[in-house]
Amino acid sequence: MSLPNIRKSRTRRRALFICYLFPPVGGAGVQRPAKFVKYLHRFGWDVSVLTVENPSVPVFDNSLSEDIPPYTVIRKAYTMEPGYRHKARIASPDGVACSEVSERDRGSLVRGVKRVLRGVMGVVLQPDPQILWFPAAAKKGLELLRTMPHDVIFATAPPYTSLLLGSWLKRKSGLPLVLDYRDEWDLSSAYRENSKRDAISLSIQRMMQRTVLRSADGLVATTRASTDTIVKQARHYGIQLPGICIYNGFDEADIVRARAGKVATLRYGGRLRMVYTGTLWNLTSVAPLVKAVQLLSARNPELATKLDLVFAGRKVSHQVSLLERLSETGCRVEMRDYCDHGEALSLMESADVLCLLLSEVEGAERVVPAKLFEYLAMRREILAIMPQGEAAELIIRYFADNRFGGGDVAAIAAWIEERIKRKISGKQPFSVDIGDVSEFSRRYQARQLSEYLNRFVPRAFEHTPEWFRYG
Repeated sequence: MSLPNIRKSRTRRRALFICYLFPPVGGAGVQRPAKFVKYLHRFGWDVSVLTVENPSVPVFDNSLSEDIPPYTVIRKAYTMEPGYRHKARIASPDGVACSEVSERDRGSLVRGVKRVLRGVMGVVLQPDPQILWFPAAAKKGLELLRTMPHDVIFATAPPYTSLLLGSWLKRKSGLPLVLDYRDEWDLSSAYRENSKRDAISLSIQRMMQRTVLRSADGLVATTRASTDTIVKQARHYGIQLPGICIYNGFDEADIVRARAGKVATLRYGGRLRMVYTGTLWNLTSVAPLVKAVQLLSARNPELATKLDLVFAGRKVSHQVSLLERLSETGCRVEMRDYCDHGEALSLMESADVLCLLLSEVEGAERVVPAKLFEYLAMRREILAIMPQGEAAELIIRYFADNRFGGGDVAAIAAWIEERIKRKISGKQPFSVDIGDVSEFSRRYQARQLSEYLNRFVPRAFEHTPEWFRYG
């Protein structure tokens, strides 16, 4: 069969998604590729997924697997990474037990061993520990591309090994490569847990990112500012990449299920219920909110007892220490570990106020937390504590007076106090009318992606060697 006849016999297009983070792995980063896979079929695209067989990750969420259509082609490759806890212990500054030496010597010994291991990992495991997935994933991906016609490769990151893998498969296959930056590579290197920030690592990663950008045909990012920043980086390397911003979003089906859970009764009883979902770490520090509640308690201790604060998600140790200070304020604090996506949405549904945090650090103006869009879909009032930037602009678009900088502690305390008084008087609304937010729906975003991928299809058939595509 000739190549033109094969082309005509296929009425649908197919993309290879390279996703280390994919269900049943949990977390916000998983939902973006999972929802694309769920909805792209409606817009003429079928999807194959190359993912990891034994993911070394902190959390799992089997409920996210329900989004994946049963006809999705999935190939899993084994990674040689150690378990996540072992990786975290090596990367963290804290010691681990060693029964055969004294406490003092043990701490010194462990710190020394871990320092050596971190140095080795920093040089060898670039750009991230998931590079140990690369050999098996490259083999699996090549086999898949040779046995099934594809039109484009779509690599989503972090981890950034996925982009390197996409670049390698593009060179082998001739297929166009589209990069999906869920987070900017440079910002991840600066703030992500266990990331390597030494000069050698950063230099190696800059070289890797240059290689990846030079091999790419298209670019997708989750904010307009990030899209512009990465396009400029590519231009600096002599590459003109057509970039597009596709925000994270919400799935209408998820919202309907959450509202059917009948958890709204948790808002009754004259207490203001404020909910935060997601990870608390240096990029989403809870410090300004804690200070505001402490100030509220000092000014009006009786009113502070009418406040319920719920924090659901992973928390680094420093953030836990900050939350423990709330025990002296009189408010009621509920801390939950990571919960599955459905439970997180139910918690959002149960809230009077949803809290959004973004620290005032360099680059934060280009970050838009993924939870913002599900918050909007819940139509609850949002308290946003964040610097000026793209996320703040989106918040102000719907809640003109609800965005505060991290230093505006007195104003945050006054805002919370006013909402508590409204709740006691019965004037705090359960939901707010913010108008149409369908542009942030996962279905709409899948349509955006399909239209973007369509522009690369002719090139796929023009440049892909026939010997490669059909064995």
